[in-house]
Amino acid sequence: MRLEGKVAVVTGAGSGFGEGIAKKFIAEGAKVVIADRDAVGGERVAKALGASARFVRVDVANAADVTAMLDAAQEHFGGLHILVNNAGVSHTPQPLEGVTEDDFDRILAINVKAIYLAAKEVVPRFKIAKGGVILNIASTAGVSPRPRLTWYNASKGWVITATRSMAVELAPFGIRVVALNPVAGETPLLKTFMGEDTPEVRAKFIATIPIGRFSTPEDLGNAACFLCSDEASMITGVAMEVDGGRCI
Repeated sequence: MRLEGKVAVVTGAGSGFGEGIAKKFIAEGAKVVIADRDAVGGERVAKALGASARFVRVDVANAADVTAMLDAAQEHFGGLHILVNNAGVSHTPQPLEGVTEDDFDRILAINVKAIYLAAKEVVPRFKIAKGGVILNIASTAGVSPRPRLTWYNASKGWVITATRSMAVELAPFGIRVVALNPVAGETPLLKTFMGEDTPEVRAKFIATIPIGRFSTPEDLGNAACFLCSDEASMITGVAMEVDGGRCI
């Protein structure tokens, strides 16, 4: 029960890594707002997790939605201690000049602007509370970028730098800011990263991971639980690889 008494908001929790993080948090005693623009997936996860979960439909790139999402934690569970910025999108592998402006704007809105909007809203609340944890889901793409995913890679590099800068600025207020860098995993984004999901393409990806498998939602949940727990009270500004050795 490492998160007993904690209330968390997890964006993109209707599937994939976000779902894994929400499940682990609740197993460890937290109450969780399942935030996602996918109402079907979000409702499914919230129903499966029971009374400790509550679904809120949100567009993380919309300021009003972000405010409502954080308010929901207070309204339903009486507080907020942890914010997990997990929602993310990518573009399919292609030459950097081939990515459309609309796709570029979508990546920046979800992967970058959403973290800004969430911080703008949650930091004042955490300052009043004299504590809190922000966990940003970055990627190995921000550390060891693959070709043909340039703008996605760049967005995740931004997340890592933002995490470090936020950590330094907010530490005096008792607020920790950390990140996780997963390698590609069994999530809805996997096909987008690979371009096509075939045994051959999967084998090529897995060959770059020394442990020999993709990241799983359970892997991310376990790492997130530690970083957001009081056990990690001396840890801030890190971007922990959960990548089976991919970045070595």
